[in-house]
Amino acid sequence: MKSRTVTIKDIAKALGISASTVSRALKDHPDISIETKRQVTELAQKLKYRPNPIALSLKNQRSNVIAVIVPEIVHHFFSSVISGIETAAEENGLQVMISQSFESFEREMLLCEIFKNSFVEGVIISVSKETNTDRHIKELQDAGIPVIFFDRVIENAAIDRIVINDFDGAYQATRHLIEQGCKNIIHFAGPKTRQISINRMNGFKKALEEANLPITKASIIECDSYSKAQETLHYLLGNHIQFDGVFAVNDLTALGTINKLMELNISVPEQVAVVGFGNDPISQIFNPTLSSVNQPGHEMGHKAVSLLLSRIEKEGEDDFQNVVLETQLIVRKSSTRK
Repeated sequence: MKSRTVTIKDIAKALGISASTVSRALKDHPDISIETKRQVTELAQKLKYRPNPIALSLKNQRSNVIAVIVPEIVHHFFSSVISGIETAAEENGLQVMISQSFESFEREMLLCEIFKNSFVEGVIISVSKETNTDRHIKELQDAGIPVIFFDRVIENAAIDRIVINDFDGAYQATRHLIEQGCKNIIHFAGPKTRQISINRMNGFKKALEEANLPITKASIIECDSYSKAQETLHYLLGNHIQFDGVFAVNDLTALGTINKLMELNISVPEQVAVVGFGNDPISQIFNPTLSSVNQPGHEMGHKAVSLLLSRIEKEGEDDFQNVVLETQLIVRKSSTRK
């Protein structure tokens, strides 16, 4: 049987003081003596008293709840961003509601509609692969609910955002492959509808251009999952397309690449060097360990909450912020030849 929630009245009755005195003591009110504050605080901790968030929201006309929409929690990057969001939320007395779009634009719209009609302070969102309009985001804003984009954004929307320097991360990864002696490098790219995919592709192309290496029709292939990597490699090898390096848009694609190459007795990195993007924990335990571009997900989540709180304070102002976080290439065995 569920135990009854401890209230301020319970603490007041146990100490023989009024509920208002307990309330003021918990808020460190100057009119309450140090000794009374000590007694109240100690008993509150002993009884595991927690303020009622619903009661507080009704009193303050604020819910202190923020909503987060991610494509899929299963990905390490998004789970690390959520961790950063929850850390910052706790620091600021906020509660977090987390939902997944499952890469569906229709579900993303439905979630925005739900949050528009809910008592939330704001929404932090990374849009789905299918999303190519911001009308559902504008509806949230029109309802007085501030929105923050992270990672995947709608490029021309007038919304605060925090993103990764995808261009530079891809550039560094490709430069590394070139420095390891790769001459025919393929980029397994994300969907062209997403700006992060375009930025990573452009970073890849710049590195090849600077090294005077060829960019052909086979150099850039839309392929952004473990299974697609295996299918694409089957096609490339079946058509005798030569390559000695692969830069993948994410780690799961890179791992799918390595697995298929090893299955076909093609050595990694001696014959084909591979670099991923995301620095998923599995990259450190896979054999060979995967070189990858690290994304500061926890920092991104923490800063996203700061952006949201800032936007809440300056509601109606048009000075939208674009925060860019730097990446770092983590070199491991999958690409090291020298």
